[in-house]
Amino acid sequence: MKKTVLSFSLLALLTSVSSQADTLLGLYAGAQGWNMQTSGGFSEDGNNGNFNFEDEAKSNIYIAFEHPVPVIPNIKLQRTEMDTLGDVTLDTNFTFGDELFSLSTTVSTDVQLTATDIILYYELFDNDLVSFDFGINAKYIEGEFLVTSEDDPSRVGREEFSGAVPMLYSRVALGVPFTGFGAYVEGSYLSIDDNTVSDYQAVITYSLMENLALDVTFQVGYRVVAVELEDIGDIKELNNIYSDLEFKGPFAGIEVHF
Repeated sequence: MKKTVLSFSLLALLTSVSSQADTLLGLYAGAQGWNMQTSGGFSEDGNNGNFNFEDEAKSNIYIAFEHPVPVIPNIKLQRTEMDTLGDVTLDTNFTFGDELFSLSTTVSTDVQLTATDIILYYELFDNDLVSFDFGINAKYIEGEFLVTSEDDPSRVGREEFSGAVPMLYSRVALGVPFTGFGAYVEGSYLSIDDNTVSDYQAVITYSLMENLALDVTFQVGYRVVAVELEDIGDIKELNNIYSDLEFKGPFAGIEVHF
């Protein structure tokens, strides 16, 4: 009898320690498929063309590492593709990449854009019901804008740009006990003068698997990324590009917690 009680006590202790270790130390990896819709336009002088962009299926992948050391922030790395194509018949003269496109010219546009987020954050509050993270995000934006005359494909205006945009980051998550369901809102934001960059998503989650070794969670949500800039050259040495672009749409994904 004593051996049985001792065995159950040791099992309970080991389970408790494993549970605490899982809470305090963890590796998260996720992948999402994003049905992205794009609106707005870009220019070199502030007269942004309003291009008719196509809907695109894009990917977002991320990995995060959390630990129990109080003074050292947790880290999350995320990479999002936002490439898209568009076309428009110009209702005014449009200059881009030192190339003049005249009124009534039909042009095609090619936006090649990738965002890499390096997020350092602290868990200010964390339990099964409510959690709150806060930190900073260095969003590295890398891309190229192309404008091509459909009447004369040899006439191409091109601008490349890259640089890091410092942003505030936060995440609030809620859990519904005994159901497997949860939800969270996550976002990064920067506003300087007339320049605004934001990245928000609202997500509903459902636990597909949960044990001491591995947790698997299904996600469905909606994401909006806005890049509204008067002069992108004012932010971390990016080239002089004006934009009022918005990328938005629903997504679904899987997150694995080791």
